[in-house]
Amino acid sequence: MKKLRTDILILGSGGAGLFAALHAHQRDPKLSITVAVKGLLGKCGCTRMVQGGYNVALAEGDSVERHFMDTIEGGKWLPDQELAWTLVSVAVERIHELENELGCFFDRNPDGTVHQKAFAGQTFDRTVHKGDLTGIEIINRLAEQVWARGIGRLEEHRAVEFVKNDAGDALAGVLMIDMRSGEFVFVQAQVVLLATGGGPTMYKFHTPSGDKTCDGMAMALRAGLMLRDMEMVQFHPTGLMAGPHTRITGTIIEEGLRGSGGYLLNGAGERFMHQYDPRGERATRDIVSRGMYEEMRAGRVGPRGGLYITMRHLDPVMVRRMFKGMVERCADCGFDLLSGLVDVVPTAHYMMGGVAFRTDCTTDLPGLFVAGEDSGGVHGANRLGGNGVANSTVFGGIAGDVMPQWVKANGGFHEPDPRAIDTAVACCRAPLARSAGDLNAIREALYEAMWDDVGIVRDAASLQRAAGKLDELEARLDSVGVESGDLSFNMAWHDWMNLKNLILVSQAIRFAAIAREDSRGAHFRADYPAVRDLENSRYTCVTWRGGRFAIDTKPVVFSRVKPGATLLVEPPAA
Repeated sequence: MKKLRTDILILGSGGAGLFAALHAHQRDPKLSITVAVKGLLGKCGCTRMVQGGYNVALAEGDSVERHFMDTIEGGKWLPDQELAWTLVSVAVERIHELENELGCFFDRNPDGTVHQKAFAGQTFDRTVHKGDLTGIEIINRLAEQVWARGIGRLEEHRAVEFVKNDAGDALAGVLMIDMRSGEFVFVQAQVVLLATGGGPTMYKFHTPSGDKTCDGMAMALRAGLMLRDMEMVQFHPTGLMAGPHTRITGTIIEEGLRGSGGYLLNGAGERFMHQYDPRGERATRDIVSRGMYEEMRAGRVGPRGGLYITMRHLDPVMVRRMFKGMVERCADCGFDLLSGLVDVVPTAHYMMGGVAFRTDCTTDLPGLFVAGEDSGGVHGANRLGGNGVANSTVFGGIAGDVMPQWVKANGGFHEPDPRAIDTAVACCRAPLARSAGDLNAIREALYEAMWDDVGIVRDAASLQRAAGKLDELEARLDSVGVESGDLSFNMAWHDWMNLKNLILVSQAIRFAAIAREDSRGAHFRADYPAVRDLENSRYTCVTWRGGRFAIDTKPVVFSRVKPGATLLVEPPAA
């Protein structure tokens, strides 16, 4: 087995991972820093796919306090308020860093100020953007800077397991697979950042690319770490629906279209969202997705089985100017966004849940930090569009600042537990010793189970059905093998590992959904439709130890504002 050593190992090359690498290098350029990524740096990950933009309080009339209240209220009072405050306050610093130090060029107003567009669920237009290709702009600039600084890279290396020391009380490093050769690699590190992203690709309709398979969350579960808010899976209301025969189904039609006045229509061509919320199409993502799902369940759908979004009542010059990328993407798929109807369906988009962490990005495992979508607690029950990339860059930068300090104060290389490495290798290699089977059938069954039973609307009966289905799929997967002749880019082998992680995280989602017997944001229980007792809100905690899940709940600490109160100071009456 190949062995490598680095002071700081960063898993993931999205906004969180690359920001962490740059900040760590700036803090202490003498440290060896390595970014490991499942694909190619700058070419993969969810940050690159961000269309909408970056939420930040910049404009006159807006404030950090207003952004905070929108985040807390949008999250249905479940966010960790210190994490949420860190998000909204540091975002102001981070957006200037993106522009002035990294060279991002965001859209401007005629007076030269940064343009900020409307996004659903916000009381102020605060979404900074580069047309509808904001993520590409951010990742391109970050990647350029990482390359320029000579930061180490392990591309096409997938992380498979956290490895602790013999005592089990500290992280020694990460077991990886070099996908180019199929060789196992152990990377010893003083400190590790988990920033692989979430990716709810266990659902039939999903937006992340197929390589996003919740690997980091699965590794965290197997390491005994607590994950919070796992029942909170966000469905984006408008995934492009080109038909079940294609894999383009689920590609995002960005939220800014609804924020700018776009209409959602059912199969009969009727607007319907005002039946579900007075804000109509500008309600939060959870409400819009649920409204769309109810229209679909009632059979009010188009020929492809979905609904429609249209901009045809708006100025086509404005639409083309603001949403050039969307116009072109729709055209590529045979849709006319300017004057026609575009088929859409709610699609699994983002995981609000993840590893429990602190404002300095530390976790309960010494030596392990977390940032971005792998973390839980920032968004609560619902993420506001535009808060995701802010979350990644804010906490990625913080992790990069703190990790060199942690190395100086607590660092040192730990020797790995060889038994843990052997066990992990054996688990990964298990399908290589079995006859090849139909992985695609297992994947399709997982899609259907999660969409039908643990999806936008749930209840006790559906969650119980899902328990049996997921147990059966796990058993089927453990009986299926893959071709073992050549391990170089053996995608069937990696697909098996992807499914292993997806099933484990799917079970965590189901357990958390059973534990929450009320409806909050992205979690809607048809048997418990009401929001219960905001003042005594609790969040779910899932752990996996000894091959079994354990579920608990903990009280939300209202450290800055309580339900029914606000940080906003209303102007005195005239």
